[in-house]
Amino acid sequence: MPTNTLTDSACKRAAAGSSPIKLFDGHGLHLFVTPTGGKHWRMAYRVAGKQQTATFGPYPAVSLADARKRRDELLARLAAGERPKTPKAVGAMTFKKACESYWSGRSDVSDSYRDNALRGLELHLWPDLGTTPVDQITRALLLEPLLRMDAAGKHVYVRKVRMWAGQVFDWAVEWGTAAANPAATIRPEKAFGKSPVESFAALELSDVRPFMERLAFENPDLSSVLACKLMALTWVRTKEIRKMLWEQVDGDMWRVPKQIMKRRRVHLVPLSRQALALLDVMRARRNGPYVFPADHRNDRSISENTVLALIARMGYKGRMTGHGWRSVASTWANEAGFNPDAIERQLSHAPDDETRAVYNRAEYLDIRKRMMQAWADWLLPA
Repeated sequence: MPTNTLTDSACKRAAAGSSPIKLFDGHGLHLFVTPTGGKHWRMAYRVAGKQQTATFGPYPAVSLADARKRRDELLARLAAGERPKTPKAVGAMTFKKACESYWSGRSDVSDSYRDNALRGLELHLWPDLGTTPVDQITRALLLEPLLRMDAAGKHVYVRKVRMWAGQVFDWAVEWGTAAANPAATIRPEKAFGKSPVESFAALELSDVRPFMERLAFENPDLSSVLACKLMALTWVRTKEIRKMLWEQVDGDMWRVPKQIMKRRRVHLVPLSRQALALLDVMRARRNGPYVFPADHRNDRSISENTVLALIARMGYKGRMTGHGWRSVASTWANEAGFNPDAIERQLSHAPDDETRAVYNRAEYLDIRKRMMQAWADWLLPA
């Protein structure tokens, strides 16, 4: 069997695919590349005829040379008759320890978000599952404390706790300390209740497709239809879409002036291909400063009830609002795994500190562009 077939450049170039990828180096050693882009060294071997897997750590923290050294050491121990710990013993990390290890390594989120996630897990899951080995937690075990949260009326928060736990299980799977993610088998829209409808009602993700199919039956040239779609594509508030001026559109970016924004700060909105196509439709009929002018007054914008009236006519009164797209999009982006701080910035939930707000605007703009295009492709596929 060929040995030492990998190169460091090949390891660096290895890209994520739709399913896990294994790059073999010989004698069972391979680089395991997850669909999320994680790279981990693993080694397949047999003990008494049974397949076993050893984990040597993440690449590039553990280099190719180090991984080979650990492989050779394990082979020598096996040849000497030693029996290394099985994956079951190696995977006996408790759920609490897994939560702490995963979230302490999330340098891509704010301290407050990390603290909120850990606090939620500590309060609601650790009492039941904290000392349980992470690889022994089943769907039923995880669902029990989550259902207690739901029964207590925490219909929104229980979804966040499930999501935070799911990220921990995904990490544990990549590290070889768990075989599956039980949170992924829990469907929030089926398992948990819904909060009473508030002023800004919003659809569940599972209801978005039927809503868009119903919207397609409306006259596509109506300003209300186009405004509703652009709200969905940009995550802005009703006032911001109503007061949108052509002079604010700069290529593939919408610069919302601070005078309109709730927090009185300039807000940058990346425009997806679908949003730009929609603006092209409105530009063809342009005869005033507003992107969405009133029907009979070009010097005024559409009213605040224009989109609400459309939604009510479609049969979704009390279930959806124009503002509700912000909640729908936020849920989609969080479940899709996008950076939480980038999501908050896109919603114009900027930090109170102006210096940090400016820094975040620059730091997350590229992520937000990718996120908004991915959202548009999901919402309005070609």
